[in-house]
Amino acid sequence: MPPRLRLRSLAQLAELRFERAAYTCGRCQYATVVATTPAPSDVQIHSSIPTLSRYTPATPPSHRNPAYRKSQLLRSYVSLLQTTPLIVIFQHGNLKATEWVGIRRELTTALRKLDKQLAAQGAPSESLIGEYVKLQVIKTNIFEPALRVAEYFKPGDLPPETLEGLSGISSEKEDPSLTHALSVAAYKAAKAHEGEHDLAPVLTGAVAILTFPTVSPQHLKTAFSILSPQAPTFPAPTRRAVPSYYDPPVQDGVKKLLLLGARIDGQVFDNEGTKWVGSIDGGIDGLRAQLVAMLQGFGAGITTTLESASRSLWFTMESRRNMLEEEQKPQEENKA
Repeated sequence: MPPRLRLRSLAQLAELRFERAAYTCGRCQYATVVATTPAPSDVQIHSSIPTLSRYTPATPPSHRNPAYRKSQLLRSYVSLLQTTPLIVIFQHGNLKATEWVGIRRELTTALRKLDKQLAAQGAPSESLIGEYVKLQVIKTNIFEPALRVAEYFKPGDLPPETLEGLSGISSEKEDPSLTHALSVAAYKAAKAHEGEHDLAPVLTGAVAILTFPTVSPQHLKTAFSILSPQAPTFPAPTRRAVPSYYDPPVQDGVKKLLLLGARIDGQVFDNEGTKWVGSIDGGIDGLRAQLVAMLQGFGAGITTTLESASRSLWFTMESRRNMLEEEQKPQEENKA
């Protein structure tokens, strides 16, 4: 009779399987250590994991959606205001396309003629800016916020954020390191100065701007003679010299243009101030000559003022000396 073999049940085999110690090779035994510190909590694990940015460096997060045309138009206006030293503002009464074409044609022709005259006089190439002068229609509801961003948003003046402030940032859009024109910081700076700029009242309705890459009174005077002629300072070209200027579309368009003011080197000029800049004879060189003459006049006036006291004292002492000499002469004659 064969011997009876005691077979273990399946439950006992399962217990033995799970109780088996993990095998560790001899080469890896030196790396096994006993943990002496408690395991980190879930809060510590989640706080130590850095947040992954969903944006590339080329497309940082912004307050305004960059996919919209208004956002890109705002960026272009901010760049224009930051890089253009001379911007003249006109109000236009909804000019027709043919009127705009005629006005731009005459303006380009007049500026090219001025550049040729300056080149013949030996002017440097940097002063020949006629081809870079542009006349364009703007959207005032976007240009006015862009003006506030360009004027009041100074990324270099922002205070540095502390670690506590950085930890309280709710989203990537509020990161203070983002300083582009569409950032949250730019939006807050512009919002804080809403309606405070001097040009805000005129930036309503139908507005066009004339931009110059540099401040050139000569080119400004030529542009005024086409867009806003006024004798004798800004005379319009004669019919014999430029007959195309007197075409009906051009004349109708010029009548609808109204000069409002200008922004020159960050300063706001009204109608009269803008015309004064355009009326400077000789351009920048003429302005420098006027400044030198003014400083020389101030110097001469200061010199005269300082010399007047000493000169009057000298005249007083000299007259007193003459009086004493005349009084002594009769006494000497009597003694003789």
